[in-house]
Amino acid sequence: MSESEPSRDPYSASTLHASSESASVAGQAIHDSSLTLTSKEIRSKVDGNKVEESEPQKKDARFWLVFLSLCVSLFLAAIELVAVSVALPTIAKDLHANEDFIWVTSAYALSSTALIPASGGIAEIFGRRASILTALLVFMLGSALCGSARNMHWLIAGRTIQGAGGGGILSITAIILSDIVTLKERGIYNGILGLVWAVTCILGPIVGGSFAKSGNWRWVFYMNLPIAGFALILVVTCLHLKTTTQSLRDKFARIDWIGNFIVTSSTTSIVLSLTWGGTTYPWSSAQVLTPLILGVVGLLSFGFYEFNFAREPIMPYQLVSNLTSLSGYIQNFIITLVLMTGIFWVPTFYQACYNASPIHSGVLFLPTCGVVGFCIVAGGVSVAATKRYRPQIWFSWAIVVVATGLISTLRADSTIHYAIGVPILLAMGIGILSSTTYFPVLTPLPVSANAHALALFSFLRQFAGVWSITIGSAILDNRLASNLPKTFLDQLNGRASTAYANIPLIASLEEPTRTQVRIAFADSLSMVWKVMIGISSIGLLASLVMKGLPLHSERDEKWGLEEAKKADGIKQQV
Repeated sequence: MSESEPSRDPYSASTLHASSESASVAGQAIHDSSLTLTSKEIRSKVDGNKVEESEPQKKDARFWLVFLSLCVSLFLAAIELVAVSVALPTIAKDLHANEDFIWVTSAYALSSTALIPASGGIAEIFGRRASILTALLVFMLGSALCGSARNMHWLIAGRTIQGAGGGGILSITAIILSDIVTLKERGIYNGILGLVWAVTCILGPIVGGSFAKSGNWRWVFYMNLPIAGFALILVVTCLHLKTTTQSLRDKFARIDWIGNFIVTSSTTSIVLSLTWGGTTYPWSSAQVLTPLILGVVGLLSFGFYEFNFAREPIMPYQLVSNLTSLSGYIQNFIITLVLMTGIFWVPTFYQACYNASPIHSGVLFLPTCGVVGFCIVAGGVSVAATKRYRPQIWFSWAIVVVATGLISTLRADSTIHYAIGVPILLAMGIGILSSTTYFPVLTPLPVSANAHALALFSFLRQFAGVWSITIGSAILDNRLASNLPKTFLDQLNGRASTAYANIPLIASLEEPTRTQVRIAFADSLSMVWKVMIGISSIGLLASLVMKGLPLHSERDEKWGLEEAKKADGIKQQV
C-alpha cells in the first residue's frame, strides 16, 4: 500500500482531530471575520493541506466497494439502536433487573460518547482503515459478551464495550465518506446511507420484537457477529485509503493525551450523574450533584485547554468560531435528543398502554421508522438537487415542534390510528433534519477540518442520546411515583423506578388496576413530550442564525482513495 505523509493542518472535532499552530492562527482569523466572509473565503484562510475543487467525478468499482463497507458498518449501529429499545422490557424482566435496567442503554451511551472525541484524532494519526477495523472488532467483542450475559452486570459490561465500538463506527464512517465525496455531492450519498437507515429502522423493531417474544433476546446481540464479520472482510479487502508513513512511536506522540483524558473523564462523570439521578440516588444528593458539577467544569476546562494549549487539539477553536457551524452543532444535538426520545419511549407507550407485546409494539412503530428512513433520503437528495439546506431545515423544525405537541396529547384511550399517525409526523421532521444539519456545520470550515468536525458532530449525537434517556427516565419515574395506583406500587415494593421493567406484567393485572396503570403511564409519558416541545423550540430558534453558504466541491488530498494502480489491482470503471 502506498502511503503519504499528511501535513499538520487545522482540523476540527468532537470527535475530531487537528493540528497545531496553523489551526489556532486560522481559527482566530475565521473568528474575526466569519460574519462577513463567504464560506470559500473563510476556507481560503487556512493554509496547509492541498485541496482540489472539481466537478463530481465518475466513481469506479473501488469507490463503490468502499461505500458498501461503510453501509454495512452503519447497518450494525442502526439496527442495534432500534432492536434493543424494543426488546429491553423483556431483557430487563429475564435478567431480574430493578432500576439498573437503564444501564443497558446508559452504558452503551457512556462508552460511545466518552470515547468518540478520540476517534477523530485516532483516524487522523493512525489512518481511517486501522481505525474502522478496530471499531468493528471492539463492537463484535461487546456483542458476544452481551449475547452470553447471565446477569445485568455482565450485560452492562458487554454494552460498555459494544458502545465503544459502535461510537467509533458512527464517527469514522462519516469521516471516510467526507474523504472520498465532496460536500456538494454528499447529499446523494447521505441519501443512500438513509436507505440503510430506512431498512434497519424497518427491520429493527420486527427483529427485536421477534427475538424478545420467542425468548431469544440474546440473538439481538449475536446477530451482529456475522454482519460485522462481513463488514470486516469488505474493509480488509476493499478499503485502501491513504495513511501516514510515521513510526508507531511518532503516532502515539501526536495523540492529545491530556485533552482525551479530560473529555473522557468529564463525559463519564456527567453520564454517571445522569444515570444515578432519580434512580439510585435522589437528584439533590451529593452522589448526583458532585459528579455532574465536576463533569460540567471538566468539559469547560477541556475547551479552554484545547483552544489555548493543545499542540494537536482534538477540538480546534475553528470548529465553533462562526455562528453557522455553532448553529449546526446545536441543532444536531437537539434533533438527536428528540429522535432518541421517540425511539425509546414511543414503543414503551405501545407496550404499557395498549398491552402490546414486544413484537407487536415493533410492528406499530414500523411506519414511524420507515418514514424516518425515507425522509433521511429525501433530505439528502433535496440538498444535492437545490444546493441549499436552510429551507429544508426550517420547514422540518416547524414540523417537529408541532408533532411533539400532538404526541403529548396521547392518552391511554387514544385510538390506535392516532397513536401511530402522530409519531409519523414527527418522523418526517426528524428524518430531514438528521440528513441536513451537518451542512451548516461543514460548509464554513476548510476540508482539512472534516475529521475533527465530524467527530464533534458524532460526539454531540451520542451525548444527546444520554440526555434523552435521562430526561425521559427522570420525568417518567417522578410522574409514575404519584400516578401509579397503590395496589401496583405495593407489588413493586413502593419503587416506581422499577415499573418500566415490569411493563410485561400489566396485561395480567386485574381491573381496575390494569386500566389505572395504563393511564398512569400515558400521563407520565405525556409530560416527557411536553418537555420536548420546549427543547425542539430551542432547535428552531438556533436554526434562524445560520447562513445559507454555498456547498463547496473541494477535496483534501491528504486522505481519500489510493491511486487505482496501487489498490490491489482493482481497476474496473463503473
